[in-house]
Amino acid sequence: MSPTCFPTHLRPSEPQGVDLLAQERQHASFDSKALCERIYGADYLAKKKELLDILVNDPVLSDKSHRYFHGRDVRFKKAMQAASRIAELIKKHNWSYEDVLLVDLLFDEAGPFRLHRSMFMPTLEGQATEEQQELFLKPAQRYEIIGCYGQTELSHGSNVRGLETTATYDTSTETFDLHSPTLTASKWWIGGLGKTATHAIVMARLVTNGKDHGPHPFCVQIRDLKTHEPLPGITVGDIGPKFGFSTVDNGFILFDHLRIPHISLLARFSQVDKRTGEYITPPNAKLSYGTMVFVRANIVMESRYVIARAATVAVRYSSIRSQGSDAANPKTITVGNSTKTVETPVLDYTMQQYRLLPIIAQAYACHFTGQAMHKMYYDNQEHMARGDFSYLADLHASSSGLKSLTTTMAVAAIEESRRACGGHGYLLSSGLGQFYQDYLPKATWEGDNYLLTQQTTRYLLKTYRNLRAGKMSEKAKQVNFSARYISDYLASPQSRCTVASLEDWLNPETLLSIFKNRVAFMIEQAVHAIDVDKTSWNDMLVEVYRISRAHCQLIMVSNFFQGVFGSNDEILRTSLADVALLYALTTLEQEAADVLTSGFVSPAQASLLKKQVILTLKRVRPNAVALVDAFDFPDYLLNSALGASDGRVYERLTQMAEQEPLNHVSVVDGYDDYFKPLIHAGNANWHVDAQGIARLRGYDANPKTPSKL
Repeated sequence: MSPTCFPTHLRPSEPQGVDLLAQERQHASFDSKALCERIYGADYLAKKKELLDILVNDPVLSDKSHRYFHGRDVRFKKAMQAASRIAELIKKHNWSYEDVLLVDLLFDEAGPFRLHRSMFMPTLEGQATEEQQELFLKPAQRYEIIGCYGQTELSHGSNVRGLETTATYDTSTETFDLHSPTLTASKWWIGGLGKTATHAIVMARLVTNGKDHGPHPFCVQIRDLKTHEPLPGITVGDIGPKFGFSTVDNGFILFDHLRIPHISLLARFSQVDKRTGEYITPPNAKLSYGTMVFVRANIVMESRYVIARAATVAVRYSSIRSQGSDAANPKTITVGNSTKTVETPVLDYTMQQYRLLPIIAQAYACHFTGQAMHKMYYDNQEHMARGDFSYLADLHASSSGLKSLTTTMAVAAIEESRRACGGHGYLLSSGLGQFYQDYLPKATWEGDNYLLTQQTTRYLLKTYRNLRAGKMSEKAKQVNFSARYISDYLASPQSRCTVASLEDWLNPETLLSIFKNRVAFMIEQAVHAIDVDKTSWNDMLVEVYRISRAHCQLIMVSNFFQGVFGSNDEILRTSLADVALLYALTTLEQEAADVLTSGFVSPAQASLLKKQVILTLKRVRPNAVALVDAFDFPDYLLNSALGASDGRVYERLTQMAEQEPLNHVSVVDGYDDYFKPLIHAGNANWHVDAQGIARLRGYDANPKTPSKL
């Protein structure tokens, strides 16, 4: 019953992954460490190293070996231990909010305290009064209470106005009656609610003096601080197994006329007079849009990490995994003084490049767009502080569409990267399967990816109508990205693409003009369909999605080009010029139907585009490993046999197989009960040799002693 172990004297066949990755790095045309510093900044990298050293040497947080081998019960208990340990370290090291975000990124496991830090405390910081912050926020910061954020209900997610939970104010008791009037009013999917939280921010319809004022946030205690038992009037629990996120206790809760004090209503903006029940309106409803823009800017930046991480695993493995030989271009490798021809790494095949190199480009496009969004957010905050809300609508609309586009891209990138790893990509030890499972909800939360695009397109159609009617000032056009490109189109709707050769497809201005014309034409056609042909909004929803997607692809190309070609930084230009062009070219090729429909690009020009895509792939290929190295994902984070930085793919695969609990014994538990009766029914056909080993008769008839090798 000994454990199963691989022979220790065996090593992978030549060439070794270590040598293949080393050669890839030597052949790069730029220094990946220099690019890494341009992406993150020296201070960030120093802080990451400091925090990583703490994590990899911590007795609780250093070990991730259980993640691929155990069920939810074990993983959730381990996650509870990790959450508690991180809370201890926050106090011990006095970590800032940014430090904790970086720790969460490196530890890479959503835990029971995820919503406590990401939603509960930020909501209290943004919407609670000083008195409420003293009561709720300070204990939360000390982890003396644990919170979550309860908005989504069993039958209402994106339609916040349709929430059913009510909070009715009673002036006689100066309390709110918190109630779930129907089964579908159950709060559902609330992270940390199932078994962890003591308190919740509950979004409920505020009713006072007989009037419904719509959803408002309430801070509600849900469990006894002494026993952790649910309070009377509350039904609460875990919603059950999910596609991923096993270490988060997503929960449900129902309220049966639960009385909560007046101070529960977060009152920084909206208030209810304690004595009269009079509702006091918030000063400016637009202020909340700024927060949404910030959240979505962070989602875009997170998409950068997600896409880059998937690409890191697949590109490194594709540089090592060798299949067949390319007779026209045989692969050689030099180790020491010896050079020899070897099998071809799959990344040398154009099809593999076509699948993976655009994913690298998408990661960098998200990086520059996330940076631009953060800058626009802070610029807009300054304008709003002066009472100028002119930037907000365009920024909010674009951020909605970008959340949809970038998370959709990220989900697709993980899956395409996994498939590009062949059969081994299906192993959890690839580092991609569980990663995909846990990221997938991003396409739904913080706004469903299809519904959000309606916000973007509604704004673009309105902007087009205002420009055509002459209702927008020249100043407004200059500060509004969307208005500028729509205005340019209206001034010259019959213009055509000037591409005449393969090289013309490498002109950034030409590429931008195609993206701009494409989306402006789509907007024009949609306005005509709605205003002239009287097509219903419902019948336009597919085109509405396409318009938002086109607009946001334009934004990403524009930001990528500005970050590279508009920069004086030689490192950025040298390392990323072809990558930026690849993003634009492959996006246009992918969206060829829309590009050709307007007539701006001809079929002959589109044919040249396809050829230039292949040529650009060839230029990017030598830098593929260096480009993913520049994102600087430590092996501790990747937790991948295929994507580790040292290239020891096959050694790690076998080591991780040994960790499988089924391999801890040679005969599996349950054999005697289920398999043995079937197999032993045929014992009349056995031959038992001198060593006591049973085989089928005839299998070892007249065995001969093997000759020495």
